[in-house]
Amino acid sequence: MASDRRIEKLNAVLRRRQPDLTVVMENIHDPHNVSAILRSCDATGVMEVQLLYTDEEFPDIGKKSSASAKKWVERRKFRSIAECYAKLRKEGFTIYATRLTQKSASLYDLDLTKKTALVFGNEHRGVSDDAAELADGNFQIPMQGMIHSLNVSVACAVSLFEALRQRTANGGYAKPKYSTRKLSALLKEWTLK
Repeated sequence: MASDRRIEKLNAVLRRRQPDLTVVMENIHDPHNVSAILRSCDATGVMEVQLLYTDEEFPDIGKKSSASAKKWVERRKFRSIAECYAKLRKEGFTIYATRLTQKSASLYDLDLTKKTALVFGNEHRGVSDDAAELADGNFQIPMQGMIHSLNVSVACAVSLFEALRQRTANGGYAKPKYSTRKLSALLKEWTLK
């Protein structure tokens, strides 16, 4: 049976979960990057991520490298961009894909307080052309150095913490986004993990 202190922590975390913020990982090859992304998702309150693997095998996520974040962040699997995006749009998400072009918006110009899906691509190829073109918009993280790219897990963390900053400023973590009934069901489920 879960201790009172553990139940209090689980309840506090669930009350701050953001079901209206998600990450799409497209063909990310390195399981350590996937695990690092899951840790950032947990840290910023993301409840669920989308694993979009059209060219690669679904990753084997180790408990050690994810620091058990895989236990607290749900995962949905997709084999096609169209299927993944259609599902997200049906749920009301606006989809932004990372893309380094002159036309891409700055991360800091996006309104990440709304229902948002952020797409991050393969370590070598980046987001595929189809994933970028079918998204509602493309964005980039402004950089000032010679190298204009970050490790995918770092890029995801920077983006999620910008979402956290915006959502904290507008009170997005102050009030639960789940109903009392849903919170109770989730708490019961989490106490068994």
